Amino acid sequence: MNSKNVVEQKDINAAAWSACDTFRGVVDPAQYKDYILVMLFLKFISDVWADHYEGYRNQYGDDEIRIRRRLERERFVLPKDSSFYDLYDKRNEANIGELINIALDAIEEANKVKLEGVFRNIDFNSEANLGKTKDRNRRLRLLLEDFNKPKLDLRPSRVPEDVIGNTYIYLIERFASDSGKKAGEFYTPYKVSELVAKLAAPKPGDRICDPACGSGGLLIEAARAVGDRNYALFGMEVNGSTWALARMNMFLHGADSARIEWCNTLTSPALVKNDRLMKFNIVVANPPFSLDKWGAEEAKNDRFNRFWRGIPPKSKGDWAFISHMVEAAIEKEGRIAVVVPHGVLFRGGAEGRIRQKMIEENLLDTVVGLPTNLFPTTSIPVAILVFDRSREQGGANQSRKDVLFIDASSEYNPGKNQNVLSDGHIQKIMQAVRERRGMDKYATVATFETIKGNDFNLNIPRYVDTFEEEEEIDIVAVQAEIEQLEKELTEVRAKMSELLKGIVKE
Repeated sequence: MNSKNVVEQKDINAAAWSACDTFRGVVDPAQYKDYILVMLFLKFISDVWADHYEGYRNQYGDDEIRIRRRLERERFVLPKDSSFYDLYDKRNEANIGELINIALDAIEEANKVKLEGVFRNIDFNSEANLGKTKDRNRRLRLLLEDFNKPKLDLRPSRVPEDVIGNTYIYLIERFASDSGKKAGEFYTPYKVSELVAKLAAPKPGDRICDPACGSGGLLIEAARAVGDRNYALFGMEVNGSTWALARMNMFLHGADSARIEWCNTLTSPALVKNDRLMKFNIVVANPPFSLDKWGAEEAKNDRFNRFWRGIPPKSKGDWAFISHMVEAAIEKEGRIAVVVPHGVLFRGGAEGRIRQKMIEENLLDTVVGLPTNLFPTTSIPVAILVFDRSREQGGANQSRKDVLFIDASSEYNPGKNQNVLSDGHIQKIMQAVRERRGMDKYATVATFETIKGNDFNLNIPRYVDTFEEEEEIDIVAVQAEIEQLEKELTEVRAKMSELLKGIVKE
């Protein structure tokens, strides 16, 4: 790759974000993210196709049939008249929205295994989302022109392999910031995903699953944590639009063999084999917090028997997701890392009974308390629970009976709208996990007996003492200081009074 022609990450990010100006203020960010990300995807595959076409043309000359056959053996097929550049040339057509839809349908049809259904929830000819014909055509023309700029030339000969995937994540993060509370269904902050992935500790050869995968960012981070490309990715997502984003995200990161299912994980999981849950080495998730109406009525007849420890309240699905994740992890081996609201740590009733059973089974390994305001969806503090099935009877870590508690709630960089974890904060947490020992006002290793003595309440302040003693106040000294200040104030007032008399006489 010629370094003079390489486009930098920041330039691609900026160019892609500026393309959003076409919709900003007119279309809700939660909706226009789909149009922008689909267009980025189309531009990328078109540029990859064009780059490879040039390469094969140099090899085979004008033998179009041979070139086409070679191209169709690539990761994907780009049908004739369906590339970004074909659409760009037709950008002034009166039915440009329909033409984009036709091109996307053709791409899906030609790549059924990898892309079937990915574009079904996006309509570039929608009057409801993009306005009446004249306004819609103008917006789509501007969008095509924005993506045709030199800084968005995404040919592999000009951009490193991971740049496009990084731009995709960058845009999702920006959309989440704009979307506020609507962002939770598709986005987990990058640094939180990185921390969850590190805590899960995937290794080469692992099968990794996220049963509430959103747009797939946490799965991508877990894959990166492996350190090589020897892994298999699986996910489930209930929202069709978000599922499509995840499929495209996998493709852009070179993980297009990932199996991402569109389904309701709690009521009808699709990662099933021989009528049993598929099992994974690593299960990670940031499920929706305290999901209401999650399916409690159906849980007692769950054909996978996931809720044998108890059925969580119908208005709070947190332990339902955790129960699924534990049952989807390989027995005596699997590892689970899940983001939860703090109520999961101490609420009683059915939740308390499920929590107690999992602790008594020796499954819980680590509890990490995080700061407030890390998410665009909520300002509440959250925690990460790590469960380790290798601690079960017969597992490699069956002798480990304690639980590590980490209070990282005061460790963050404050932001204008959202607090952020830094690399240093993550490193400190991971150091505590590796060393597994007490750290003053930060970490405690609690015995089973201690947790049992607390009625299996996992509220972190019960285990990590972060109390700071107030400095002792010397009342006599403070009184003397007050008297001295009053004396000085009296002297100043007397001088002011003399000065004012002089001014009045003049």
